[in-house]
Amino acid sequence: MLAYLVRRLAWGAATVVGVLVFLFWLFFLYADPQDVARRAVGEKAPPAAIAQWLANHGYDKPAVWNPAAPLDTRLADHLRRMLGFDFGTSDADDTPIADRLRRGLGPTLGVTIPLLAFGLPLALAMAMLVAFFRDTAIDRAGMIASVLAMSISMLIYILAGQFLLAKLWRWFPISGFDADPAVVLRFLALPVAIGVASGLGGEVRFYRTVFLEEAGRDYVRTARAKGAGDARVMARHVLPNALIAVVTNVSLSIPFLFTGSLLLESFFGIPGLGAITVEAIQANDFSTLRVMVYLGALLFVAAQIAADVAYTWVDPRVRLG
Repeated sequence: MLAYLVRRLAWGAATVVGVLVFLFWLFFLYADPQDVARRAVGEKAPPAAIAQWLANHGYDKPAVWNPAAPLDTRLADHLRRMLGFDFGTSDADDTPIADRLRRGLGPTLGVTIPLLAFGLPLALAMAMLVAFFRDTAIDRAGMIASVLAMSISMLIYILAGQFLLAKLWRWFPISGFDADPAVVLRFLALPVAIGVASGLGGEVRFYRTVFLEEAGRDYVRTARAKGAGDARVMARHVLPNALIAVVTNVSLSIPFLFTGSLLLESFFGIPGLGAITVEAIQANDFSTLRVMVYLGALLFVAAQIAADVAYTWVDPRVRLG
């Protein structure tokens, strides 16, 4: 396993570096730093102010090659900062990006961890239920409900939840966030409930397909031939053997969970990483956008490696070589 992990880490590092090179091309070569400076200091700013802003952010250096100092370039500075987690300051207001990330991490985890903790068991339970009653009215009704739920935009879930549960019934605040432990759950309950509800249809449909595929395997027919009931077969045989697909699906969703849900945080006024990303897009804050994309790439690579290791835990037949 050690040799496999070394290879996976090497490929992961190469992937991250490739993402950084692409980000450099996108933000430093395709986009003109002069345009970035004008958006930051104003279109009518004097040339001296623009030149000073470029110098303060290191955008006045040669892009790729500097004959006098080969390592004193924007590319070298970009790679050095990202790989060293020295994210510098925002293009919009010169605030340290690392400080913004630290402030936004708590609210984001407050939303995303409950989303995973409540959404995954609920989706698995509902998928097992409809798979258990396959080819019955319960199964057909569950699939119709799942397809309908998948067809509705998350924006509709948010607006409907805010209108019914917050404005009409006044069960929750419409938006806002307060980190005080006495009230924080009141602010997080509605976005978490909407996030779980909006993703439930797709999850149930996916896991039902996985369970039905496993239910047709030879080992399931053998268990039934030995007298095992359907409930025991689903719980003791189908579910454990379907965990490979569950781990894969969860590993793909983890990077998006930790970088924040853009719509949820934006509409509910939660100052998390998703809100930081939206604000950076609106403010043309390219330095913050680079950092968010880079962190997303790191999380994706780490989640894939963790999923490979988890495969050996959920299925002893898997060997990493």
